Amino acid sequence: MTDRDIPDHHLRILIADHGTERHDQVARAVAGLGHDVVERRTGLQDIGPATVAERPDLAIVIVEESSERALALIGRIVREAACPVIAILDVEDRAFIDEAAKRGIFAYITGHTDPDELQGSINIALRRFAEYHSLEGAFSRRAITERAKGILMERHSIDEHEAFDMLRDRARSTNRKIVDVAEAVVASQPLLPSRERSSTSDAEDAES
Repeated sequence: MTDRDIPDHHLRILIADHGTERHDQVARAVAGLGHDVVERRTGLQDIGPATVAERPDLAIVIVEESSERALALIGRIVREAACPVIAILDVEDRAFIDEAAKRGIFAYITGHTDPDELQGSINIALRRFAEYHSLEGAFSRRAITERAKGILMERHSIDEHEAFDMLRDRARSTNRKIVDVAEAVVASQPLLPSRERSSTSDAEDAES
């Protein structure tokens, strides 16, 4: 994702904290950058409904002390909002930043909320968020393809290369992507009898 890919339209930004005095300052900085503050919440109980209802493009968590409560707030927003999260800290606490990163923040700011620094952090967070989901999607596609190959190997008594060739040939003949063919194979698996059951049925038919 390049700078050209960073959205230049107004973002819908959720601001959350646990009762800090910097709320208004950050809200003004966000508005000054041309973005919309969609929610301003202070409690963990409020975060879930707010993020589900508003679906913000990005969330900012203001942290005035490195606390478990702040980490819980970050984790809750990441889970509920499914959007990139930026932490604004009073001081650079490396241990807290590491823990916050484990919970899903994509960028952070320390000290005074400078508008240029804030916009730069927003750009970084959006870029990293997009890269993360692109990588996640790649792993998901690979997992589906591997599972489909395993099904074909078991069903047709073939090796991995032959199973991949089957997927590729089917994709070419139907003008589809390999992962789409793989998904169809995986989806149809419950409808297919197992090899053992199929072999037993064939033997019973031969005896009769």
